Amino acid sequence: MNKIEMIMPKMGESIMEGTILKWLKKEGDIIDEDESILEVATDKVDTEIPSTCSGKISQILVKEGDVVKVGNPIAIIEKNESKNEENFEKVIVDTLENNFDEIREDIKPTQLIEKKSYENLKSDKFFSPLVLNIASRENISLSDLEKIVGTGDNNRVTKYDLLKYLEDKNQIIIENNKQIDSDEEIILNDGEEIILNDGEEIIETDRVRKIIANRMVESKRISPHVTSFVEADITGVFNARKKIKDKFLEKNGFPLTFNPIFIICVCRALKEYPMMNISYKNNKIIKKNYINIGIAVALEDDNLIVPVLKNCDNLSFMEIVEESNKLINNTRENKLKPDDLDGGTFTISNVGSFGNIMGTPIILQPQVGILAIGSIRKIPSVIETSKGDEIAIKNKLYLSHSYDHRIIDGALGGKFAQKVAYNIENFDLFSNINI
Repeated sequence: MNKIEMIMPKMGESIMEGTILKWLKKEGDIIDEDESILEVATDKVDTEIPSTCSGKISQILVKEGDVVKVGNPIAIIEKNESKNEENFEKVIVDTLENNFDEIREDIKPTQLIEKKSYENLKSDKFFSPLVLNIASRENISLSDLEKIVGTGDNNRVTKYDLLKYLEDKNQIIIENNKQIDSDEEIILNDGEEIILNDGEEIIETDRVRKIIANRMVESKRISPHVTSFVEADITGVFNARKKIKDKFLEKNGFPLTFNPIFIICVCRALKEYPMMNISYKNNKIIKKNYINIGIAVALEDDNLIVPVLKNCDNLSFMEIVEESNKLINNTRENKLKPDDLDGGTFTISNVGSFGNIMGTPIILQPQVGILAIGSIRKIPSVIETSKGDEIAIKNKLYLSHSYDHRIIDGALGGKFAQKVAYNIENFDLFSNINI
């Protein structure tokens, strides 16, 4: 019987852990490859995880409610194949080697012992090739290896014993060096007992709201936010859309909203100002040679989620219309995949959909900018004509561009917002759509 170790899969570029919501199968159940066996929640989306092979669930290694790092084992599956234990060890070693950096990313010791080979060393204890492989990779001396209390047969040191040893060792180092900023400590836990007055009640925050709250505090702590405001005349686009929106809906089966217009105008501005399409980490600028636009979408419970439209710079306007409609609908119907929420390089938030004329949005880390788009309003405006200045009714909106002032100065932040406004004012809808 060949045993296969199923690990917590990678569910997006920035997702490093997940919470086990529910096991859909139990130990002893027969399963098919790609059959969903558990539900996992990340800080972005809940999703079902399929089995990596057909067989029987021999052992479930994590409980519902556990938080598991990407790459860590979650179950053992028995395949109906005749392979000896030596081959089983090799399969696990190869799997571990392929995923080792991911598995151990957060628990690598900060003080390393000189790396050595164990081939010629003698010990009274038996260590499997897998354990020796990990010990070699992690620079653990043979004497330290012999001190680990094994939980396997005949007190044999297993892979899990070794990883637990490393995690505990690293945790001690972290705790000894950990210094929490006093202001942050107050934000995270003020330690104050809640005393209710007459007419007050406590409402427990759900998991999503807690995640959003932490992300917002974290973003404001990381990035000094500055916001530039620009007014855009959208009269031309507004009138053009009004003429064709009914025919567009009849022909395509989905509406023509303003969102795709905003997306393509932002995309074109990012092409002209590529230093807005970056992230900033460890005092290094990471320039993105692709444009992935995050679209903030409000849900029925008033929570906000940001799916990402990938490679906008390579899409036609009609492709942006189709893909953005599909992405927004999937968001509201809870049909998103983890990858749909990952990899954004810049974000748009249409606060005008709530009737707001402007806003000061918070940056979605590790991006450096976010654009809020206000509601479209009819405004009496002074215009220049051949007869002189006149007053006319125009459709206008405000753009609010928040950016990371560590790396983006006011000149760049302001010019970028102005360029988006220019693109909106001069967007030719008729040349981009065939009706």
